[in-house]
Amino acid sequence: QVQLVESGGGLVQAGGSLRLSCAASGRTSMSYPMGWFRQAPGKERDVVAAISSNGGRTYYADSMKGRFTISRDNAKNTLYLQMNSLKPEDTAVYYCAAGPRYSYYPAEYNYWGQGTQVTVSA
Repeated sequence: QVQLVESGGGLVQAGGSLRLSCAASGRTSMSYPMGWFRQAPGKERDVVAAISSNGGRTYYADSMKGRFTISRDNAKNTLYLQMNSLKPEDTAVYYCAAGPRYSYYPAEYNYWGQGTQVTVSA
């Protein structure tokens, strides 16, 4: 079993930055591909970014390219999402997820955190 706990969300003005963290626990938790997803009220949960188990491959949704950076520190059992140039439309609950497949489909991920709210004011 893998447990994931997100942190780092909050309220920020447009153009600002936030860094989300996802602490993973459980045996082999950091051997999985991982991803960040987000869900705004009334909308589906969509991929933000994904990263392979060793960090060698990354994927970004088009609207995040150049603004967001996903990374992982397997020694610290932590996944990160650096978010820059934030926009009001980035407002959502952000979730981290783990494996078993490197994918941008939420259904491919078995383990999920509880989410952290990110609110970007205009």
